[in-house]
Amino acid sequence: MVDLKVVHLNTYDGNGGAGRACLRLSDALNENGVQSEVIVYYKFGKNSKVSSFTNGIFAKAMAVFNIMAERYLAKILVKAVKTPFSLQWFGKSIINHPKLKEADVIHLHWVNHGFLTPKFLAELDELEKPVVWTFHDSNAFTGGCHVRYTCENFHQQCGNCPVLRLSGKTDISNKNWLRKQKAYSEFNFHIVAPSNWMANSVKQSSLLGIRNVSVVPNTIEIDVFKPYVKAEAKQILKIPANHFVLMSGFMPSKNDKHKGTQYLIDALNELARRPEIPNEQIELVIFGNKDEKNMPEFPFKTTFLGTINKDEHLAKCYAAADAFITPSLEDNLPNTVMESLACATPVIAFKTGGIPDMVSHLQNGYLADYKSSTDLADGVEWLFLHEDKEAVQKEARRTILNRFAPAVIATQHEEIYQTLINALPK
Repeated sequence: MVDLKVVHLNTYDGNGGAGRACLRLSDALNENGVQSEVIVYYKFGKNSKVSSFTNGIFAKAMAVFNIMAERYLAKILVKAVKTPFSLQWFGKSIINHPKLKEADVIHLHWVNHGFLTPKFLAELDELEKPVVWTFHDSNAFTGGCHVRYTCENFHQQCGNCPVLRLSGKTDISNKNWLRKQKAYSEFNFHIVAPSNWMANSVKQSSLLGIRNVSVVPNTIEIDVFKPYVKAEAKQILKIPANHFVLMSGFMPSKNDKHKGTQYLIDALNELARRPEIPNEQIELVIFGNKDEKNMPEFPFKTTFLGTINKDEHLAKCYAAADAFITPSLEDNLPNTVMESLACATPVIAFKTGGIPDMVSHLQNGYLADYKSSTDLADGVEWLFLHEDKEAVQKEARRTILNRFAPAVIATQHEEIYQTLINALPK
């Protein structure tokens, strides 16, 4: 395979799931011999491997204006619901950037929050290079929302949007849909879906249903997120070795539909009432950017870890858990699930989104019926009473090594890149 230069574009550097997935893929490609780099719209961190389109003071100020304008105007126009919605009214033209002109392939990731409007996306076609776009959420094929829930308006032209304050046939979602339709008619790109659920969603969309889609999952650092001796990992967190540890990630408010917090609370309350479960042996561990004061009450002893900034420590926290439980109602391919499995910690989750691509029911975890708190509790009980927990843990790690390891995912992307390059006019 010939030498390849790939440039990945993302709004932020490692902020959020898409940013992390983007950086992980770039690192995996570099390890496989591809020249890969990440350029972001706004850089928060100090990663020397990431460059930015906004380096000067004026450029940074404009970026901040665009980001804030997008976010706060959306808050004014959207109802008081926890459904993320992007207007994509503000953006930046990037086609004259030298790194893009030098690249063999341009790989888009999450490009909202004032970065690339539909018009500036379509401009990339002028570079006459293969463009790959990984869909980390649903925004590319909707009139603005990132999470769809039960809404099927994206099957048509959007409009009558349930999250907008002023909803109607020709509302903002419909106008956004029309802008995207025009842009996509001038823009040739190949779609990568990290999960089968996302690929099926794309095929159901009116905007992109006829486009080719490749299903290639995200990857993870298997030398960082790895198993540790559970008793030793629990000791780090000052948890008794005989405690059954349930771990959960970022805990939003009860009103956040996307993360399904109330289902977790209900499941744990039900679990606590079951005679088979000795409550004194169950401990809940929570990490994320919510402080302890804003946490709901749980029926078991709960340890709050706060935000964990070092992956090595996060991996040991996963390894200390006997199960990772997530009540998410809609997720593409959540990093937390992959991280947990990589650390040999089984996952208990709803059968939704891309989670079934990672979790095999009763093998490396438990897939509960959608929105069933009772079945979520059943999953915890199943693992708690399992006669061979070690076999489930080994299967969790084996899943990641066989299907999500960096070399595996990098090779799959390289094959897509090379196919697109070979298809270019000679």
